[in-house]
Amino acid sequence: MLDKVEVRHVPSEPSLQMTHTSIGEGKVSIVIPCHNQGTKLREAVASIEQVRNANLLEVIVVDDGSSDVKTRKILDELEQDGHYVLAEPNCGLGAARNAGIRRAKGEFILPLASDNRLRDAYLNEGVFLLKNNSCLGVVYADAEYFGERTDRSRVPEFNLLSMIRENFIDACALFRKKLWEDVGGYDEQMPWTGWEDWDFWLRVAYRQGTFVHLAKTGFDHRVRGDSLRLQTQEHRSDVINYVFGKPDMACYRLIREMDEQAQILRARIQSMEDLVRDVKGLRSYRLGQALFAPARLLQRLWRCLH
Repeated sequence: MLDKVEVRHVPSEPSLQMTHTSIGEGKVSIVIPCHNQGTKLREAVASIEQVRNANLLEVIVVDDGSSDVKTRKILDELEQDGHYVLAEPNCGLGAARNAGIRRAKGEFILPLASDNRLRDAYLNEGVFLLKNNSCLGVVYADAEYFGERTDRSRVPEFNLLSMIRENFIDACALFRKKLWEDVGGYDEQMPWTGWEDWDFWLRVAYRQGTFVHLAKTGFDHRVRGDSLRLQTQEHRSDVINYVFGKPDMACYRLIREMDEQAQILRARIQSMEDLVRDVKGLRSYRLGQALFAPARLLQRLWRCLH
């Protein structure tokens, strides 16, 4: 008969991924790509510090190959202040965001442009929504414009057809890192920089990612005449062909083409209705003229006689 042997379970050392998950659960990692915009970057980071709360785990600044001396100095200062500055070669906005998110420890990701400013809505209501709704993937909010334009951008509730027509969700939106992993991150091969976020949201929607609009101002959006988004408008057709030319986007491309044809048809029908209305109006005018012609003739004769 064998003696009873006591077996004790020795816990294995947790992996780095598990450690990150436990540290970042329910927390936000803010990722800021920066390319030669040091002065504006300092303003962006200062806005984060003003709204920082327990939900914010870290701020990751990605130096996208900055060559400006002043910017590099400011990046060094931010690193000395405790922010994580990740130096990367200049490979574009999509690659810079991906590099930062790849190293993020937070469960939730919040991209912020280096020339914008953050409000407190994402770190408060945004985190609350994601924590309490496991099926929710993305929370997006309104923006307050400043710079060359000063008013509020009120974005609509999510609608897939509207998203297929054009992007209405800024890159500055709160989403789960798991969602970013599932879709393969931002496309680093975009033919023109500036619309990476539109491509990203379309792929999120294609994989059944859910969106909710937070009807509050989430950030301040700096409007500049030399912004990448405005420059990309010059190459709109090339970008659209690239985005909707992907195999996953085949159904969205078909929907987009059918919608465009439907809009053309609606415009033609409206033109025909307007033409019919004008013709009817013209006929009524002519009929009225004919009916009142004898009365006007008698009136002129009366004036001549008197």
